[in-house]
Amino acid sequence: MKTEANKKIVTFDSTLRDGAQAEGISFSVKDKLDIVKILDELGIDIIEAGNPGSNPKDIAFFEALKETKLTHAALCAFGSTRHPGKNAEDDANLQAILQTCTQYAAIFGKASAFHVETILNTTREENLAMIEDSCRFLSENGKEVIFDAEHFFDGYKLDAAYALETLKAAEKGGAVCVCLCDTNGGTLPSEVKDIVAKVCQTVAINVAIHAHNDSGLGVAASLTGVEGGANQVQGTFLGYGERCGNANLATIIADLQVKMGYACLSESALKKMTSSAIKIAEISNYALTGREPYIGKSAFAHKGGMHIDAVLKEPHSFEHIDPERVGNQRRILMSEVAGRGTIIQLIHDIDPTIEKHSEEATKVMDRIKELEYEGYQFEGAESSVKLLIRKELGRFKPFFKIEDFKTIGEKPVAGRALSASAIVKVSVDGKEAINAAEGDGPVNALDKALRAALESFYPSIKTLRLTDFKVRVIDQGATASKVRVLIESSDGRDIWTNVGVSTDVIEASLVALTDSIEYKLLKDMEQKIKDYYL
Repeated sequence: MKTEANKKIVTFDSTLRDGAQAEGISFSVKDKLDIVKILDELGIDIIEAGNPGSNPKDIAFFEALKETKLTHAALCAFGSTRHPGKNAEDDANLQAILQTCTQYAAIFGKASAFHVETILNTTREENLAMIEDSCRFLSENGKEVIFDAEHFFDGYKLDAAYALETLKAAEKGGAVCVCLCDTNGGTLPSEVKDIVAKVCQTVAINVAIHAHNDSGLGVAASLTGVEGGANQVQGTFLGYGERCGNANLATIIADLQVKMGYACLSESALKKMTSSAIKIAEISNYALTGREPYIGKSAFAHKGGMHIDAVLKEPHSFEHIDPERVGNQRRILMSEVAGRGTIIQLIHDIDPTIEKHSEEATKVMDRIKELEYEGYQFEGAESSVKLLIRKELGRFKPFFKIEDFKTIGEKPVAGRALSASAIVKVSVDGKEAINAAEGDGPVNALDKALRAALESFYPSIKTLRLTDFKVRVIDQGATASKVRVLIESSDGRDIWTNVGVSTDVIEASLVALTDSIEYKLLKDMEQKIKDYYL
């Protein structure tokens, strides 16, 4: 196998199959279709859609896929080899795969002698026949077959000769690729590289690596698998998967392309990595930690004053790549360890002509200090800082005004989940709107009512939703203590955080909610202006 720079590595995403097995993940048919479109637009080569014979949801999904037009990705159906003692043509699962519109079929079978004899309860010879028969049946009926060698690395270490025989059986049956699965996620990267290299000397077809993260080594094992000669890499886009998850395909792609010189995506597609991750997380109802390599909100966030000073002078001093290459951005965090230069950098994002010791800069600094004294903490809430700077510089016109609001909390009666309601009255350019909503608590009800009142003026607000909500008591002891509310929001493209402070948790929440919506509308307006001039 060739390993020269710019060699194409086929990307195989299993979010909809392996990722769906993660605790807390449950995709609807629409969710799956939306994720397919995101992965296709990103440029993923093969999307594993699921098992067409396993459940009614997957059956409906495969039917819907027949009407889905993709521009790049090929689809793959998943299933197992035939059962022991049965004919491949009589296997319901294999027949279900044939009925799909997919180009590929991924068939898993046992590559470990231990699993064959102890778990599958059959002979080694019958297992080899099951692999060969299943691959031949599907390949002769028009599918390009990828054989998933389950427990391959553990099986290889137990009995290398037999593990390799399972791959040869798949190749003999017409498989176009053998996928080496580190199913238990316990193989060290150095072992992976050596074993993959041996496989590449044994079979003449394509070799894929499929790693799990049980030892925290899923990405590393995938990279060394490619170094060993694999030309297809499998994973789930955000590392979703059973137990500790699968190898994170987003990180793998970035490492292979940016660090190792392999070709996975086009450079323009690579810039969609961060937005694609946010969209998939939104659909999955799975909160990103922010610390995800390359695409996380904190991946290029700088807090220490010395670090900030250095990175503003020479970005590579504290950044391993240009964040824009993967569609991310640098964030300068406000904190007690950041200096005046931090605020100036944020001011320059709005007006680069303002000097460090100017009257305008001093005015902004003084206002920030006042708010910090009142209990505000702006670390991680730079969207609130950007709004504050605009207001202090006279560069901000409110998109709306809250004229009145009321929340009502109550103990829900039996069978009624929602425990609060809210009424909000807003005005936009002299026009008023009033809306009421129920919610799971007063803040949730207030959020729903406020957004509903504004949607007729600003339809893009429909894409906005809260992804995190934190409350912290600032003063100790009294029930009238000040509280700080941090709200994280997303519109499916970006994630941002706003802060509010008050002795009333509802008012503090409303301050943060208002800033969140104002920031969304400001962001949309700036994007429209940019699009107009481009």
